[in-house]
Amino acid sequence: MEKNLQIAVIGAGLMGHGIALTFARAGQYVTLSDPHEETLKSAPARISASLKGLGAKEVEIAKALKKIELCNSVASAVSKADFVFEAAPEKLDLKKAIFADIEAHAPEGAILASNTSVIQITKIMDDLKLRKRAVGTHWWNPPHMIPLVEVIKTEWTDGSVAQRMSDLLADAGKTPVMVEKDVPGFIGNRLQHALWREAVSLVENGICDAEAVDTVIKASFGRRLAVLGPLENADLVGTDLTLDIHENVLFDLESRKGPSPYLEQLVAEGRLGMKSGEGFRKWSEEEAQDVRSRVTRHLNRLEGILID
Repeated sequence: MEKNLQIAVIGAGLMGHGIALTFARAGQYVTLSDPHEETLKSAPARISASLKGLGAKEVEIAKALKKIELCNSVASAVSKADFVFEAAPEKLDLKKAIFADIEAHAPEGAILASNTSVIQITKIMDDLKLRKRAVGTHWWNPPHMIPLVEVIKTEWTDGSVAQRMSDLLADAGKTPVMVEKDVPGFIGNRLQHALWREAVSLVENGICDAEAVDTVIKASFGRRLAVLGPLENADLVGTDLTLDIHENVLFDLESRKGPSPYLEQLVAEGRLGMKSGEGFRKWSEEEAQDVRSRVTRHLNRLEGILID
């Protein structure tokens, strides 16, 4: 992938600042915009803190920050862009409005990407005039630490566009995976929330408590998931044994089409998880911070970063 590209990132929040620093660290020039002035102004400090968390030295941080230009409008951010990444909140109407603005001001040759966890890219991009240049890119949180980025094709996406996006991401040190069909949740979140649905169901039906669910996953198959995917595991133990297991367990797994009534009740009661002090479990601020720190330390170790 050639260097000296211009990457525009629309949205300077949690996801946007991580996307911006990823490309700046890879040597690309980044324009960053956000409609909220304070969010935009605070982006350099947050990018610097995130880079420090990755073990970057001061000279590297300064070099990356010089590659990022803050822009006060979408028009100024995208006017010379080769690639545009939208990183706005998960609201369909908002994303569609942003892409109308992007298309009005970006060069015709610019590749346009929406960062979304579950919204179908087809729904976001269907009003564009040049839909063949649009893709989805699902970055995982935190985007500067999680390697995977899912590249989602729509029915209109030109194959060369998707490949250029994949090459750009790989050049920036990410692990791109091509999603050939645009479905809700793409690959990762469909897999993740299939597991979460069953986890909620186990608690809802009194089979075990929430702590037991988490302990079982962390102390058993969760330990090998980073190096052994489920289909690799099926081939390892044999597809015949996998079939035998499925014949004896799948019929009893949770299969409801909508959310769990138990989960809906938690939300209705204001039990919103760590941010409210209680969700499936009760959390003190110290316990919640310990979990956040544990995740950060674990991700750093996976990247070979040793930080106290």
